[in-house]
Amino acid sequence: MENRIQLLEKIWPEKKSFREKQFFEALFSQNLKNFDEITVFPKDIRILMQEKLTWLLWDTNKIFSGERGDTHKAILSSIFDGAKIETVLMKNARGHWTICVSSQVGCAMKCSFCATGSMGFIRNLNEDEIVDQYRFWKKYCDEKKLEGKITNIVFMGMGEPLANYKSVKRSIDMFLSYADIGATRITVSTVGLLPMLEKILTDKTWPNVRLAVSLHSADEKMRNLLMPSSYEGFLKKLSLWAKRYFEVYDQRRRHLTFEYVLLGGVNDTEIYAEKLLHFSRKLGKVRVNLIPYNATDTNFQPSQRIENFREYLRQRGVVATVRKSMGQDIAAACGQLVVNKKKNDDLYGK
Repeated sequence: MENRIQLLEKIWPEKKSFREKQFFEALFSQNLKNFDEITVFPKDIRILMQEKLTWLLWDTNKIFSGERGDTHKAILSSIFDGAKIETVLMKNARGHWTICVSSQVGCAMKCSFCATGSMGFIRNLNEDEIVDQYRFWKKYCDEKKLEGKITNIVFMGMGEPLANYKSVKRSIDMFLSYADIGATRITVSTVGLLPMLEKILTDKTWPNVRLAVSLHSADEKMRNLLMPSSYEGFLKKLSLWAKRYFEVYDQRRRHLTFEYVLLGGVNDTEIYAEKLLHFSRKLGKVRVNLIPYNATDTNFQPSQRIENFREYLRQRGVVATVRKSMGQDIAAACGQLVVNKKKNDDLYGK
């Protein structure tokens, strides 16, 4: 699938370099609704754009809003092949909005507690499809007159972002250039694809955004059970990588987050807290984000030990926070994103 830059080159090969910047500034503008309104371009070029390009790459399949009004989930369909994704808009602690974007249709990682993995991997999204999730929500906020602005983007939706490295990187570059969102307000979450994590350390053009590694257990055997993408020796390699990460990205200014879904009676006992403590404390500026388990079609249960687990870490010098669960009533919480018609029809009695 060709991206917009490639299509624009075909339409307007003789354009000046600054025209590309004008093109994307127009796409990100809140005031424009189609290519014909980009009046800085010649009329004949605008006509070609209207014929050859698409203003928004997603059709709206369905939108759900939580009862509290602080979470909204959209099921979007690709205009190219009908592939469906889910993306979420959430009110953040500062009273503004965070967008959870998807980077793939489905996911190949098959984490045992995550609904998205049940879809399997279907395809990658290109950078324009990722960016247009932001543009969709920006339009939605404007139409619904929601207070606050979009200030944060998290790559925590459907898919493994680092398995779609180039498109994710390009989309981040566009966000940083045109969305008025700083690097520290963008987080890329990964199961820990070590070849791609290693690439980040040597890629001088990788944007300096925050990284969150889904750990879920600092015990090798338990992690392998929970995450089929893991393997023997992973934790040692991740530890070595993290130390190099802090050498490349000054840890006085940047921290590394470990994400940890707490599963009742599985990885939430003091034994696992001790292993996580030992693993995290030796690395440096690490934060642990504890995530309550949100119900999916699995046999796992939420943990009743979240506060005890957090205090065990905090009292021993590891910064630990608990992620606020949002959107459970619309299956929009962490680990619940899956395009499954029966799931959504059952949930809403359709």
